Parts: sequence; C-alpha cells; structure tokens
Amino acid sequence: MKKLLTTLALLSAAPAFAEDKMTVLLDWFVNPDHGPIIVAQEKGYFTDQNLDVEIIAPADPSAPPRLVAAGQGDLAVSYQPQLHLQIHEGLPLKRVGTLVATPLNCLLVLKDGPIKTPADLKGKKIGFSVAGVEEAVLSTVLGNYGVKLDEVELVNVNFSLSPSLMSGQVDAVIGAYRNFELNQMDIEEHPGTCFYIEEEGVPPYDELIYVANPAKMDADKVARFLAATEKATQFIVNHPQESWEIFSGTSPELQDELNKRAWKDTLTRFALRPAGLDAGRYSRFEEFLQEKGLTKGINPVSDIAIDVTAQ
Repeated sequence: MKKLLTTLALLSAAPAFAEDKMTVLLDWFVNPDHGPIIVAQEKGYFTDQNLDVEIIAPADPSAPPRLVAAGQGDLAVSYQPQLHLQIHEGLPLKRVGTLVATPLNCLLVLKDGPIKTPADLKGKKIGFSVAGVEEAVLSTVLGNYGVKLDEVELVNVNFSLSPSLMSGQVDAVIGAYRNFELNQMDIEEHPGTCFYIEEEGVPPYDELIYVANPAKMDADKVARFLAATEKATQFIVNHPQESWEIFSGTSPELQDELNKRAWKDTLTRFALRPAGLDAGRYSRFEEFLQEKGLTKGINPVSDIAIDVTAQ
C-alpha cells in the first residue's frame, strides 16, 4: 500500500505533457474574418487539442504566405485566388483548410450614384488595390454587360477603396469586401451597392484559406488546429451574440459599430467544415485564371489543395 501511494504521489507531481507549439500568420490585423481562430483560442479549443497556438498579425499583408513557404510559420491565412498564382510562381504552398468559404469581394458603387448596372461603367474610373486577379474578375463582370476592360480607366487606390469611392475619386471599386466596406459606407452615410462577382460569371471560390508548406508541415497538428476551429465555428453559429462578446472582448479596437456589423455579416460565410475540400472549386478557378491569361498552364488540384484529415 505504501509503495502504491508513493507511485501515485510521483505521478501527481509529474509535469503535464507540453503542448505542441504552432504559429499562425494572419492575412491582416485581427478582424471578424478571423472569428473561428480567436474564439478557438479564447474558448480553449486549441488547448483541448494539445496545441499552443501563437497568432501573429503581419506588418506586411503580403508576407505571410512567403514566410510559411520558407518555414517561418506553420500556417498562413491567405486567399484562394492568390494561392493559384503563387504556386505558378513556384512557391511551395498548398491549401490545407478553409476559413471563409464564399467570396467577399464585390464590385462596389454608390447606391444613390449614377451607376445602376456595370454597363454604366463604360468610360468611367474603377479603383483597385491588387493587380492581376482583380482585373480578371472585373473583365468578367464587365463583359456580361458588353463593356471591355480597356473601355474603363483603372486607378490604383491601394487599400483606400471605400474612401476613394465616397470622395468621388473613382466611380466604382473592385476588391471591396461586402462585410466591411459596404458597412463602412453605410455608417458614414454614403450607402453603397454591391454587384456580387459570383453572380456575374466568376467561379465561386474560398475567400480565406489556410496555407502550409507541405514539405515542412505537421499534418497531425494541422488537422487538430482545424478540428478546434471547426468547433469554434459551430459555437459561433449556435451562439452569435455570446461569440461576438468573446471575440470583441479581446481588444477595445474591435468594439465598434463597423466590427459589430461585420461580425453579423460574416457568420454565414465561415467554413462549417474547415478541412473539407471541394476539388471542383479549385479546378474551375485554375481554369478561369488560365482563360484570363494569368497562368500559362493548369495545375492538378493535388498540387493546389489537400485534405489533411485524409493524409
């Protein structure tokens, strides 16, 4: 009996197993798009998966995928359209999970302005922030209304999308997010109208995804991370107000009207199955980019995206 008690005492004094460390690089400063990650952290779902997750907001939004490709992070939050191009550029990256499963991008105009349909943009100015994919998207939307890309003036407004539209610098912007810029303009009493690109011939895609370097990643850790964010997404959908309070409670900067509205508008867009892979979606978008002249060939889906739970 004495020996048994001694053994039990030693076991109770033994340190707990160390959690597996993981670094996740966001695409931008923390905002409602990152809800499942933050809620998983705050609710202890990562800990339940024996993960110690460090969440890092980048100083340069374009850096996270390249840092992960170089092995300086486990996961990066990125964008499906950009991933296709980065792989064609030679970056060793693959999609391993989905965060926001619908496009957020839209062609945005002033609600009370002269632009009632994309056809009215012929001869007008359209602001953009990222060249390449946005031009392909814009040419598709305009083409449905008989307007060619060279019949509009493209203006690089950097990331000042809604201000450039509200100030009259441009007549429309492409790349605006329907859950943010649309709410921002309404709050500032310059309501806007979105033309939804997936309703205008652009293949639907995953707006925000998790990317990893397949040669350097730990598939088991990634699968556990996705399990935690799936549980967080379920909690968010089931408890939208409580989850908003948890999320916004992590920073005073999140506790404003814009983020509150954006949270509500993003809830239905989170991936309910973050690990689930729709191969057809990636195949169709790869073909779309080639048709638009942005890539010289077509990569198989296996080179672009994987389901880590099936590895």
